[in-house]
Amino acid sequence: MNWDEFAHWGKHIADWAADYHKTIGDLPVRAQTSPGQIAAQLAATAPETGEAMDAIMADFERIVMPGITHWQHPRFFAYFPANAAPPSILAEMLVSTLAVQCMLWQTSPAATEMEGVMVDWLRQAMGLPDHFTGVTQDSASSATLSAVLTMRERATGYTGNREGLSGKGHLRIYCSEQVHSSIDRACWVAGIGQDNLVKIGHGTSGHAFEMDPYELQSRITEDRKAGHTPAGIIAITGGTGIGAWDFLEPIAEIAKAEDLYTHLDAAWAGAAMICPEYRDQFWAGVEHYDSIVFNPHKWLGTQFDCSVQFLADAKPQLNTLKIEPEYLKTSGDAVTNYSEWTIPLGRRFRALKLWFLMRSYGLEELRNRMRNHVRWAQELCEEIRGMEGFEIVTEPILSLFTFRCSGDDAAQQRLVDALNDDGRIYITQGMHEGRKMIRFQAGQFETTREDVMMTKDVIADVWGKLR
Repeated sequence: MNWDEFAHWGKHIADWAADYHKTIGDLPVRAQTSPGQIAAQLAATAPETGEAMDAIMADFERIVMPGITHWQHPRFFAYFPANAAPPSILAEMLVSTLAVQCMLWQTSPAATEMEGVMVDWLRQAMGLPDHFTGVTQDSASSATLSAVLTMRERATGYTGNREGLSGKGHLRIYCSEQVHSSIDRACWVAGIGQDNLVKIGHGTSGHAFEMDPYELQSRITEDRKAGHTPAGIIAITGGTGIGAWDFLEPIAEIAKAEDLYTHLDAAWAGAAMICPEYRDQFWAGVEHYDSIVFNPHKWLGTQFDCSVQFLADAKPQLNTLKIEPEYLKTSGDAVTNYSEWTIPLGRRFRALKLWFLMRSYGLEELRNRMRNHVRWAQELCEEIRGMEGFEIVTEPILSLFTFRCSGDDAAQQRLVDALNDDGRIYITQGMHEGRKMIRFQAGQFETTREDVMMTKDVIADVWGKLR
């Protein structure tokens, strides 16, 4: 392909993309293919000679599109969203065109300096104190792993990377039972081990399902007496399962008294903290945390991948992750090299899509979308509460709530499967306190109240056919 052909097909694909998004609501949300169906249509070996682009695009439409679950569909109510607002997509086109590798300041000064400014824009928007700095990551999983590795190194006097963990005893990490599985995986990868991730039961508020600070303190005290080494605490704001959130102040007080490093997983709900009215409930005490992560690629509208990790002090993470062979050294004036802040050396130009997004919409428009999602989810919750044979399991936390139909756990799964096979909406199941439940969250960037409220009618229709 030459650059004239590139220009032609670039215009064609841009038009295709616009048409796709304008008509996406007419498609089934979840792919309706069966396992192996797509692979069976792909050639077993790569072609020896090039093929025409029109043939490739035709096969894209014929083979790929039927196997796509449409994350940008306005009735995607499963998991959390992975939004892609139009300005963010355009920014990604420019990033792909430039194809820069942003590991060092000198390999892309604009990318490095814009990253610092965009992280600070978000810091201000979310009400964090000005001593916080930060870095973009690919996902909250990577940011959490970075924080867990920092906990490990800090607890071992920064000797773990050099000496390994043999002979250093059991390092202990504490968290809520409601944490995402990425916390478990971070402890695996960091060499701390699953058995040393101590999960604390919830308190007595009845709504937040927060980590119990009294049990937390008790477990830390017991571990010290047993000769273990407490290393850090991971709190959550908006857990994946039911939206659980920890009371941050009492956890931070324990961490300070015990000299433990703290990380806050706010991957989904953190974006909503650009709305000041949510901060008193979900954000009080956040200024005391060492590391905080949220994903602009979820609720904020930024094209995947884009996670932001805020750091109260970058030095502990730099002391954990920085490695500087001669070929990566930068001469001249002091600069920031963000590859020293993260696990991967290679880094994408993620800041550009944040810049495009925030400039295109402004913070107030982004706030209004989130406020709508919260309000509409609460309205839908009340509608489902009033349906015969249904119960609300957990009340709305921001735009997430869970419910059950009548029947056992198998009945919940039958309804979820039937709803997703129907294609008009896409939701997921989960487990809460030993029972399977059905999970709903509103957060897709272009969803409307009509899309959200349609969920009740679809549930009633499908449920009626199953009974």
